[in-house]
Amino acid sequence: MIDEKDLAIHPLVPESIQHNNLTLSQLRNLSASLFGVAAGILGLESYPGFIFYLVGTLLVSALVYLFPAKREPKRYFQGGLWELIEKDVLNGLMSFVLTWTLFFGLVSA
Repeated sequence: MIDEKDLAIHPLVPESIQHNNLTLSQLRNLSASLFGVAAGILGLESYPGFIFYLVGTLLVSALVYLFPAKREPKRYFQGGLWELIEKDVLNGLMSFVLTWTLFFGLVSA
């Protein structure tokens, strides 16, 4: 159990940070899949598709920075702004490619 002295010294509660990271990870995976659906339906191929994913990921990061984190990511994430931008980008890329190729194949068939 964490006492008041530990909370005063370390104001970031590990359980809250863990919950925030889990929520951010779920948001990234869901948005990556939705971006994959959009890229597949739009018929994007090669570099334009990956650029679409990167722009979408940056947009999601900006929205999380502005609204839930209230421009103070250091309060909610241990790594601050950098963690907010780069967290789970590669894991989201795998979800993106999977749904991108699926919907591209369905639309072009």
